[in-house]
Amino acid sequence: MKALVLSHAHPAFSIGGAQVASYNLFQGLKSQRGWDAHYMAGIGPPVARHSATPLMSLGQAPDETLFWTNDYDWFHLGMNDLEAIMTHFERFLADLRPDVVNFHHVMGFGIQAIRAARRALGDVPIVYTLHEYLPICAHHGQMIKAKNGALCSKASPSDCGMCFPEIGPANMLRRELFIKSFFAEVDAFVSPSRFLLKRFGDWGLPREKLVMIENGLDGGAVAPLRALPAGGRRNRFAYFGQLNPFKGIKVLVEAVTRIPEKIWGDGILYIFGGNLEHQPEEFQAQVKELFRQSGRRLRFMGSYKSPDLPHLMREVDWTIVPSTWWENAPVVIQEAFHHGRPIIASDIGGMAEKVRDGIDGLHFRVSNPESLAEAMIRAMEPAVWDRLHAGIRAPTSCDLAARQHADLFTRLVAQKSGRGAAEELVKHG
Repeated sequence: MKALVLSHAHPAFSIGGAQVASYNLFQGLKSQRGWDAHYMAGIGPPVARHSATPLMSLGQAPDETLFWTNDYDWFHLGMNDLEAIMTHFERFLADLRPDVVNFHHVMGFGIQAIRAARRALGDVPIVYTLHEYLPICAHHGQMIKAKNGALCSKASPSDCGMCFPEIGPANMLRRELFIKSFFAEVDAFVSPSRFLLKRFGDWGLPREKLVMIENGLDGGAVAPLRALPAGGRRNRFAYFGQLNPFKGIKVLVEAVTRIPEKIWGDGILYIFGGNLEHQPEEFQAQVKELFRQSGRRLRFMGSYKSPDLPHLMREVDWTIVPSTWWENAPVVIQEAFHHGRPIIASDIGGMAEKVRDGIDGLHFRVSNPESLAEAMIRAMEPAVWDRLHAGIRAPTSCDLAARQHADLFTRLVAQKSGRGAAEELVKHG
């Protein structure tokens, strides 16, 4: 059988959790007996579009295709260039003839691509992998209040209308109904987080269609543990990720500056991250000032790529995930556990689900620098690191995740085939 895996971006051009997870799945499926796979990813400026078609090749990879788009409706998750979907995308599907289609995001493609797949392929199973809350929340899919950044527990047209009074509750309801009309074509929704699945169940997706499957990780060689000098402590902390307002970098640096000098000693916080220059100017200024105030406690190391991690982790004892929004299943958690590093994480959403407080990591109160400082002080106590390190479980491998997806796809294909045979039997009496 053949699966088509679609992502809003290709990891060769854009590094992100969804891109990495979808590409790992694509590679993993190809190694499963009886399975083949094709990967399609969105692309846009500064890459130039072909004059005749949005379909583009990727080097010498015959089973990878790029789909160029630059006309996306973020509010409705829709594609404005419907001709590209109805003509080129549907022709591609008809030529490829996959047995199952797995969307990871519809950014770039537009949510209309779901119905295009149904038109082109008939009763072929459609699976949608949920990576965040964009269908539920128009505020960057993060379910935090637009006015004050407070956590939002449940979406409704009236509440969402208060976040965006210029849009209003009526248009928020239209947005919800529009998105759900396309989701009605989906046969199964997959997520690596039970927390996220519950949110979508509460939003109204059929709970019988919600399936939990962990993302697969190809973490490479495991980094050796940092060798401690005589009397040394496990006091090397690291942050890996984007430097944006939702990742909690300000909370983290504020916490570091609050730890008394006699406790901090020769501790170090490494910051591995990029894209600060693309954030609002006020946020950039605040982060730079906090970096200055932290002095020698902090070392800003710049951006990184996943293949760099085995080397970077050599000097790290703890990974900190201080996000101020719910998150889903951050890849950095899997990566840290792959390398045997305990995690200090915010106590909400997918972070609290993936990091077990007191077993393989420590929780702290989200958005609370004082609580994070206390957790970091606790982390430096004798024997704490050893106990939590011993509790770490290896993350799900790409092969296991691919097998679990292949099992789901096979069941869906069988259900569709059985339904089709039954309908034919009834039709012909």
